[in-house]
Amino acid sequence: MNRKAHTKLVRESIGGKSYEYYPLGKHIVSAPGVCGGRPTFKYTRLEVAVVLDLLATGWTIDKVIREYSKSHLTREAVMEAIALAKQALIKTAVIVGQPVA
Repeated sequence: MNRKAHTKLVRESIGGKSYEYYPLGKHIVSAPGVCGGRPTFKYTRLEVAVVLDLLATGWTIDKVIREYSKSHLTREAVMEAIALAKQALIKTAVIVGQPVA
């Protein structure tokens, strides 16, 4: 299911520039024209998948936050990324487990 179909495009002005995005959470968005629309942390070009990959290789949340301090990444934002990834996995598993009609 396309999440964008159920989420309204938000338009903001940030530093005098237009910023449009589909909110996927409080801190995670899909912004057309930013990283190909892949999920990023709001107001950054930092892809959620990059942070999840780093966590998967053993980085701690604190290390990720330190290394990406210029992006103003927060623990709350990283935790939201983990929660959304969990929800997507559960949703996918349910879809896969359903009998084919």
